[in-house]
Amino acid sequence: MDLSTRYLGLTLAHPFMPGASPLDDDLDMVLRLEDAGASAIVMRSLFEEEIAGHAATADRYLERLIRIKRRVGIPVIASLNGTTAAGWLRYAALLQKGGADAIELNFYHVAADPAEDAAAVERRVVDIVAVLKESIAIPLAVKLSPFYSALAHLAAQLDRIGADGLVLFNRFYQPDIDPDRRRPLPVLRYSDSSELLLRLRWIAILSGRVQSSLAVTGGVHTPIDAVKAVLAGADAVQIVSALMTGGPAALTRVRDGFAEWGDAHGYESIAAMRGAASAARCGTPLDYERANYLEILRSARRTAGVSGH
Repeated sequence: MDLSTRYLGLTLAHPFMPGASPLDDDLDMVLRLEDAGASAIVMRSLFEEEIAGHAATADRYLERLIRIKRRVGIPVIASLNGTTAAGWLRYAALLQKGGADAIELNFYHVAADPAEDAAAVERRVVDIVAVLKESIAIPLAVKLSPFYSALAHLAAQLDRIGADGLVLFNRFYQPDIDPDRRRPLPVLRYSDSSELLLRLRWIAILSGRVQSSLAVTGGVHTPIDAVKAVLAGADAVQIVSALMTGGPAALTRVRDGFAEWGDAHGYESIAAMRGAASAARCGTPLDYERANYLEILRSARRTAGVSGH
């Protein structure tokens, strides 16, 4: 099976790569990921708040980017999380100058201001990407959360202004509450395969409806998870939690198991497989839009032995 794919205008040996994570802090780990077969490296995000608190943060990130570029033979995608229009532009230009093959724009914003409406939240994203597309020559991917009120419309807007890729979805780390201290309690939980379902739904809805590359991030742990992502329409599959818990070998297992499944099912290439289960090619596209809502409820009632309406 030909596993080669195109993502952000880059030709990759296959879709599977580590997503943004602390793994790239260790150059030896980056080399191990390349040896394990990673098709690209997505670096962890450079946060504008960190730069404001410590000016040397940007320099250290740039130095790490340059070191990685010198040592690996695969594309390196930098990641940026800005807070101001000037910051987005300044640091994106810095990453481009440092030799990044592309930049993933990590929009991690919780719309918690009651005075800000949904249109303003989406307009902020579109305006920033529009400015960056005018100023930055390398490809730009936009990493989104699933919490926009009209996600398909936002995706179409980003596609129209030239976003090279959409990455679905950012994982917001929800705080717990410490009942004794009566304050938020930071909690880190790795993903599992159940988180993939939301990604599958939206990749399948957008596949064939936008020109931007589509990447799944979150919930890919097994070869079958990866198969589902590509069938939905993903051009790239980012893996993080499985690597954090299982090391670089987890990426090799996913890639090899994916190829075995494709061979066993008669697929000669990724291109033939991609989007085969998308909404555009599905006989019942409303199953994605309604999430098979009524049938699931009926099934639950039958399982529980509930009769009537």
